[in-house]
Amino acid sequence: MYKVYLAIPRAFDKLLGHVNEDGKVYLSKVGFDEHLGEVDLSSGKVYAARLGPDKEIGHVDLKSGKVYLRRLGPDEYVGKVDKHGRMHQHVPMASDKYIGKVDRFVSYAYSAGAMLLLVLPALGSKSQSAESDQDGGVSG
Repeated sequence: MYKVYLAIPRAFDKLLGHVNEDGKVYLSKVGFDEHLGEVDLSSGKVYAARLGPDKEIGHVDLKSGKVYLRRLGPDEYVGKVDKHGRMHQHVPMASDKYIGKVDRFVSYAYSAGAMLLLVLPALGSKSQSAESDQDGGVSG
């Protein structure tokens, strides 16, 4: 089991979940952890768990560590994972942003699965809550 952390600026990183040796990704919760999906360790394809067949949401280039999100058109480059288990989100026209890490590097596949299923969704929910705070919490 490899622990996955979200980078928090000027604070301790937050534990989000873990990736098992078989490629299954879990969100840490009180009680039972929630199974989010898995990564195919031989191909680098990442699948989100759902009722019925799992849905392919992205993939990683197993030679370079570049991570792509699956789209209708060409797949979208979202970032890169490095040989230390660190994840970097692509920022157009700027240097990539450090967003998290897997505690022990074994393969680009583990880090990419964690990035697509745990870290990027956590960043999305964090930015949505920040936007609602800026709006003053008033909706409508």
